[in-house]
Amino acid sequence: MSLFATSLSAKSTPEEIRQRFDNDVERFSNLETGQVSTIDAPLALELIAQAAVAATPAMRRILDIGCGAGNNSIKIVRAVATNPDCDLLDLSGAMLTRAKERVSRETTGKVSVFQGDFRLASLPDNHYDVVVAAAVLHHLRDDADWFSVFDKIFRLLRPGGSFWLSDLVSHEIPALQSLMWRRYGDYLATVGGPDYRDGVFASIDREDSPRPLTFQLDLLRRVGFTVVDALHKNSCFAVFGGRKPS
Repeated sequence: MSLFATSLSAKSTPEEIRQRFDNDVERFSNLETGQVSTIDAPLALELIAQAAVAATPAMRRILDIGCGAGNNSIKIVRAVATNPDCDLLDLSGAMLTRAKERVSRETTGKVSVFQGDFRLASLPDNHYDVVVAAAVLHHLRDDADWFSVFDKIFRLLRPGGSFWLSDLVSHEIPALQSLMWRRYGDYLATVGGPDYRDGVFASIDREDSPRPLTFQLDLLRRVGFTVVDALHKNSCFAVFGGRKPS
């Protein structure tokens, strides 16, 4: 199956994506395994938390975009010496209910929830010490969409703040895309068999439009992140981020 069999204009709408995630809360509530459809999910959770704390140890406010059930915020709060406020944003109200419940048990800071599309959310500039986005930005569509979201994240961060993300990525060389897609399929088959693999592939084709790691690192620099880094990459998944100049 081609990763891009479905055109961008025919991909799932935010409302359709919200409906699916409303019914999938339990799968996103496991801190030990993360999302099993994601290669190296537990490692990605650890790397984002450790990188956020290393780059921004005095964090007071976190924004978790597409927070799901709150796994990334929980990992960061447990790793940092402060008790930061956490703003949790997601399309799914059911996810936000679970995330607020879980994150509130981990920090004495204020936990606030925002339901909706990040692109439309009204949030203050120069406000957050850390922004994280895990398995969410692959839902972005054309180049303008990608630029506007990365630019908005840069503006939301205070000077010296950092942005960390883990996500499904594509590849610039077609032969490598085919190779890595096949390797990902082999991984999925070991997790749940051929039917599970085919179901995940169908969901990706219907909902997702990932971009290469190289594209996203270049885009981070383009919007103003002067220091960027890749922490991990395995097949079609990567963990990376950047820091806003002080």
